[in-house]
Parts: sequence; structure tokens; C-alpha cells
Amino acid sequence: MIKDNQRYFNRLHVVLDAFTICIAYLLSWAYKFLILDGPHGLSFVQYCIVLVPIVPLYLTLYLAFNLYTSKRLQGRRLEGSNIIKANTIGLLLIMGTLFLLRSYNDYADYYSKTMLIYFYILNIGLETAVRNLIRMGLRKMRKSGFNLRHIIFVGYSSAAEAFIDRIRTNPQWGYKVMGILDDNKEIGYLYKGVEVLGTTEELEQILDENRLDEIALTLGLQEYYKLKRIVATCEKSGVHTKFVPDYNEIIPTRPYTEDLLGLPVVNIRHVPLTNTFNMICKRIMDIAGAVAAIIIFLPVMLVTAVLVKTTSKGPLIYRQERVGLHNQNFQMYKFRSMEVQSAKSEKKAWTVRNDPRVTAVGKFIRKTSIDELPQLFNILKGDMSLVGPRPERPFFVEKFREEIPRYMVKHQVRPGLTGWAQINGYRGDTSIRKRIEYDLYYIENWTMGLDIKILFLTFFKGFVNKNAY
Repeated sequence: MIKDNQRYFNRLHVVLDAFTICIAYLLSWAYKFLILDGPHGLSFVQYCIVLVPIVPLYLTLYLAFNLYTSKRLQGRRLEGSNIIKANTIGLLLIMGTLFLLRSYNDYADYYSKTMLIYFYILNIGLETAVRNLIRMGLRKMRKSGFNLRHIIFVGYSSAAEAFIDRIRTNPQWGYKVMGILDDNKEIGYLYKGVEVLGTTEELEQILDENRLDEIALTLGLQEYYKLKRIVATCEKSGVHTKFVPDYNEIIPTRPYTEDLLGLPVVNIRHVPLTNTFNMICKRIMDIAGAVAAIIIFLPVMLVTAVLVKTTSKGPLIYRQERVGLHNQNFQMYKFRSMEVQSAKSEKKAWTVRNDPRVTAVGKFIRKTSIDELPQLFNILKGDMSLVGPRPERPFFVEKFREEIPRYMVKHQVRPGLTGWAQINGYRGDTSIRKRIEYDLYYIENWTMGLDIKILFLTFFKGFVNKNAY
């Protein structure tokens, strides 16, 4: 039934997308030729003829970019990104076709490329707006008890509890948990209103007697010996089955699998920046961004250099050993913001509020993050990146690696001048554990778009640091 509903919904979605494409195209023509320039070159009918192949082309691209998958758990950011990608490829294909045909047909030569740009922008905007309206409508329906997906859990574990917690927090997902089957909990036991209905031996009977849409295997670690039998029963029923492992503290949020000649291998951590192409793209962005930032902030750095040298004794640039990519130490640069002290006295000490070691100029440049600007040269050297987890001193790395689970994962990427944790408020004297959570999210979910977002937000959230003393 769910498959039939999804198929029906997808057909409506395709029709709506086709209508949206036509509206965007016609509005673009009207804006170009009725508002700006006036009709010339080709007639309105000739432009409408071109629309005939454009509609199936774009619908095919939407299908290729997974824009007809269920919106139940698909995020807006991912959907918006796919809309932009599909429209960009569509624009390039149309432009390329017109370029190839211009030698054979004057029709292609007269066709307005400017109108296509208007269509590209308007279609992205309309498609995004329409899909967000559909998403809002579906979520409202699900919160009201319609369009629900009935699910049963096999196995009572922390994974089952976590799944129920998330379903309770997100009623817009439209899940209704029918119950739990478990061999260790007594029948009738309740967790947040979800009841243990019976044992795993009764799974086949439960499936026959109930109309279910999904089965979630949430067995505890000690019960995986039952998995083969339970999976066989689930597959025999034909009900969609998903596996929710009860070791989420070990496996990351986005694990990835490999096929080793038929043997499935689950990698413990998904790190997009281990991909060579991704590394090259990020490095190009780092170099270009660092050079641009040095040029833009050169006056600020020159003024800061003069103030530091004239208000306190000591070197202009402070070099401090930090731990970077692959646990390799490097010298990180900063404008000196403290009185000169021995290496032994500063090595193991955090900076605290009203720290007497901080100079008058130092307080200002630390608060505004101006003291970090020399790290742009660390980026050019390859020690750091524009965006990434902030590097820490070796002493604290050794301390935190024993106290905080997964702390060392941050060293699988280059440390950054700014980062996801920093723009979310975790800088200076804040929770190290929360900082690591944000760093791990960044490492596992890296994209060029996320880097650009972090750099953009740094201008509004990252420069002035209320936790810098």
C-alpha cells in the first residue's frame, strides 16, 4: 500500500514539476520580451516549441538527482542542492545544444541565451518554493495522523529506545510504532507508550496478522546470533526491513560500505576528505582564499604589528606547537597578545578571564580574532586549512585523547582557521566534548558548500569571541 501511495504521489509530483517548469519558462519569456526588450528574433510559438524537449529533459534530471525520493527524512538542504545541480546541468546541456546547432540552423543563433539565464534562476526558485510547500503540507498531515507509516521493532535495545525518542520528537516523519518484539523483556513492558508485544519467535504470526509498512531490526549486541533467522522471516513477508545497529557509539552517523569481491565491508568512519579529488578542491580553495584574505586584511595586520611592537617587549609573531593532520606537530603563528613568558610556564596553562599575562592590545586582538590572522600563512604552507577543527597543543591532545572518546578523529583532516564548532559558539573556555561533537559532524559531512557556509557565518559569528580572554 505504501509503495502504491508513493508511486501515486510521485506521478502527481512529476505533473506538478512539469507545470512548474512551463510556468518558469513562460514567465522568463515574458520578463525578457514583454518587460525588458520587446519581441524580436523568434516568435512566441517558436520559443514554446523549444519547451517541448526541455520539460522531459528536466524531469529526467530530477529523477537522476533523487528528487522523487520520499520527503519523509530527506533534508531541505540536500533537496535544494539537488535542484541546483539538476538545473545547472540542464542549462549547460541546452546551451551546448544551441552552440552545436548554430552552424546548421539560424533558429539556434536567434534563441535568447539571456532568457535561459532568467529561466535557470526562476525555475530553481519556483521548484524550491513548491517542494517546500509540499513538505510543509505533508508534515502537517502526518502530525494530524494521516499518511502514517506503521513500523514494528524487533529487539529491545538502546537503538530501539533512541529510534522511539526521535520518532516522538519528530511527528512530522509520520511513523507509528506498533510495538516491540523481544525475548528478554516481559510482555506488556512499556517504553514511552510503545509496548513489548511478544517474543521474536512470534514475528511471523505478527506479520501475518498486521498490515505493516516497515520492520526495524534493533537487536541488542548480545542477540545478533538470531539475526539470520529474523531477516529470513522478514524477507519472506515482503515488508521493507531496515537494520538499526546497537553500537551507535562505535559506528558513525554516516558509515560507508565497500564490496570486497562479494564481501560487504563497513568502514567505521566516513571521511570525505580522504578522497583525492575532494582534497585537491579543498586545497585550491584554501590557497585562493588565503591569498585573497592576506590582501584584504593586510592594512589590519600592519596596524596590529605596529601596536604589538610599540606597546610591549617581545617578538611580533608568537609561534606555538600544535597538533595537525595525521597527528603531526607544526608551528602555528599568531600575533603576540601576552607578555613574554617561559615555555614551561605557558605550556600547560589555559588563558583565563582577566589573565594578567594578556596585554592591553592583546585583549582587543584576541576578542576580535585579529591575533589569528597570521595563520593565513600556515594555510599557504599546508599546515592548516581555512575551515576545519581548531588545532590543540600536544599536552592537551595527550590529555583529551584519554578522557574524550573519538577525540583523535579530528586529526584525520587539516586543522582550520575557523570551523563548525567555532561558529556554533564552542571556542575558548567551552565544553571540549561538545566541540568534538561538532568537529566530528564536520568531518563526516564535509562538502565545499559546508565550507562556504562556515566561512560566510564566520563574518557574523566567528570574529568576535565572547569566550576569548
